Amino acid sequence: MAPLAQAVTVSLDDLKKGTVSLEALKEAFGPDSLGILIVKDVPPEFAGLRHRLLSYSSYLGNLPKSKLDELENEKAKYLTGWSLGKETLKNGQVDTLKGSFYANCAFYVDPTLACAKPTEQFNTDNFPEYLSPNIWPGEDTLPGFKDTLEDLCRLIIDVAVLVARACDRFAEKEIAGYPGGYLERVVSTSNTTKARLLHYFPEEPATAASVETAGGGIANEGSQDEDDWCATHLDHGCLTGLTSAMFVDEAKTPPVVTPTGGPTLPPLPELASSPDPASGLYIKSRTGKTVQVKIPRDCIAFQTGEALERITGGKFKAVPHFVRGARAAMSDGKIARNTLAVFTQPNLGDEVDMEQHITFGEFARGIVAKNTVS
Repeated sequence: MAPLAQAVTVSLDDLKKGTVSLEALKEAFGPDSLGILIVKDVPPEFAGLRHRLLSYSSYLGNLPKSKLDELENEKAKYLTGWSLGKETLKNGQVDTLKGSFYANCAFYVDPTLACAKPTEQFNTDNFPEYLSPNIWPGEDTLPGFKDTLEDLCRLIIDVAVLVARACDRFAEKEIAGYPGGYLERVVSTSNTTKARLLHYFPEEPATAASVETAGGGIANEGSQDEDDWCATHLDHGCLTGLTSAMFVDEAKTPPVVTPTGGPTLPPLPELASSPDPASGLYIKSRTGKTVQVKIPRDCIAFQTGEALERITGGKFKAVPHFVRGARAAMSDGKIARNTLAVFTQPNLGDEVDMEQHITFGEFARGIVAKNTVS
């Protein structure tokens, strides 16, 4: 089992005051760092929003297939609405171990926007992955879901703006030619930021060793692959905001939507921790060492992505990371894992490679093509 690493932690108040030391920022994001920063003392409403939204993840993942089919957008390569079995992991393996709900966060900069703004180069016809409007389940299906997701995303992006400001302070001192205030501008004004609500399904003992891959092979067939639920990858944005995972015993508390007439669904009971201590988020450090990182329940974590690595000429490194699931043998095949990732990203027309003049839209299109089942 990989060792547990302690990520750099700062308070929201210090971020607001601009008093986070450059030493702390270097330890979080510098050449020998893990590339992850944890923010504590976040707004008090965070805890309730997190619990409600991650409960919705179980409710959503257990909706009838006919309802989930209504939330799919094939034209957008399933990057708005519901996605299950539409993405590839390592060795061409089709990802059926988790379901995702994608939402554009353009509402952060303009409440009237349901997706990124088109440009001369990118429009709804040639880049629907980012230019297709959000698809929401009806209030009769998941009452309160849309408002809860939007409220939590706004809170996380608000904190991300402050983290970005701190990153800019570090970058302006460490990186020659770094454009002042660049990352804060990206995070606070971008209309391409996306949220991904994830539901890792309980791993059934009878099927744990028989997940088919796209090439006809078998995933998890008696293997001890560390990255069994989410293969090692890089986020392709600038900063990714992460909540801690919520573990739910779906056998003890079935997430079945029962009409109550209320504005929201009741939050599900959260386990104190995963029944499998080896499950969770793993990072491959700058030195090549794999370590486990735990995010406290009342904190928000931020890690660096590939667009930021390109923008800074490699001074900020994207974080290779993966998720390991709760093994069926240790969870009786009942435990689901829910979490939220918010990917702050440049606008489609912004350059992320100044030498080759590659825009974020061009860069993102290549990533999407590589990761989507053809």
